[in-house]
Amino acid sequence: MGVEYLEASAERVVGRMPVKGNTQPYGLLHGGASCVLAESLGSAGSALHAGPGRIAMGIEINATHHRSATEGYVTGVATRTHGGRTLATYDIVITDERDRRVCTARLTCMLRDAPAGD
Repeated sequence: MGVEYLEASAERVVGRMPVKGNTQPYGLLHGGASCVLAESLGSAGSALHAGPGRIAMGIEINATHHRSATEGYVTGVATRTHGGRTLATYDIVITDERDRRVCTARLTCMLRDAPAGD
């Protein structure tokens, strides 16, 4: 998928992904690839929020695809909207290189203690 992390904290995670190699048969960025970028960023933020000895597992994602992208990179910004002990939720905005919104997603992760021995 080629996801690159550019910034990462529990409050905000930024990353980008190339369109090339992540397209559907018509040459447009695949909607599933946008979801992979969104879940990668939101999950990273959730794991940072959870802290050492804890894990984050995605339990719900939704995405609205606003426009297509056919070249270059798309950039995602995941912003924490809820950070509790058992759940973390992030809003993720994905834009193209002209700063046009391509996708808006929301991810909720369940936070748990890591299994013993991991």
